[in-house]
Amino acid sequence: MRILLMNTCGVAGTVALADTAVEPPVVATAVLPGRSASERLVPAVRGLMEVQGWRLAELAAVVVVHGPGSFTGVRVGLSAAKGLSEAGGVPLVGISRLAVLAAAVKADAVFAVADAGRGEFYLGEYGREGVVEEAMLPLSAVLSRAAGGRVVVCEAKVAEALEELHPTLVEEPVAGDALGLALERIGRGGFDDAAVLDANYLRRTDTEILARLAVHAAAHGGEV
Repeated sequence: MRILLMNTCGVAGTVALADTAVEPPVVATAVLPGRSASERLVPAVRGLMEVQGWRLAELAAVVVVHGPGSFTGVRVGLSAAKGLSEAGGVPLVGISRLAVLAAAVKADAVFAVADAGRGEFYLGEYGREGVVEEAMLPLSAVLSRAAGGRVVVCEAKVAEALEELHPTLVEEPVAGDALGLALERIGRGGFDDAAVLDANYLRRTDTEILARLAVHAAAHGGEV
């Protein structure tokens, strides 16, 4: 089974080709340095597939890590994945970046945390049955929610911010790291509809929004 994987959520974009008939299954990779994914992603995919002698229509799936992460990077990766899926008539699978990060450690319960900017963080909680919740939260809420749990991060500044939780710092996930999760989805027919699959942009929960508004109002004499 041949699979194309893409991840453009982080600092650098990555592409991987995997073939489950060989070991190791990841047979080719490419890195798109900096913020070059918008120009280099599709040419990189085309180049890797030409070298391997693969055809788009032969793929079992197109897999995309669809966020959370860089706004532009997420959109570029998702758009390319949808286009390639539709062009080749190939099933599409969207995988959360936080889920890929959580899969980097082996534990029954894992909290994956990534920087969301402006003092906020993306938090993904995962158990034996998969995702429990994903949300964008302020530092105080992350520290409270993940206290006592296994925490994994891929950014040094996030590890520093969460020092009291003793997080495990791993490398930024690349496209090939999503293969295990993708195979689980493919195995149970959990494909996504290209027409409705959207970027995984996490927003604050309603509770957090209301709490922040209340704090703001209290600090400004009741004015929101």
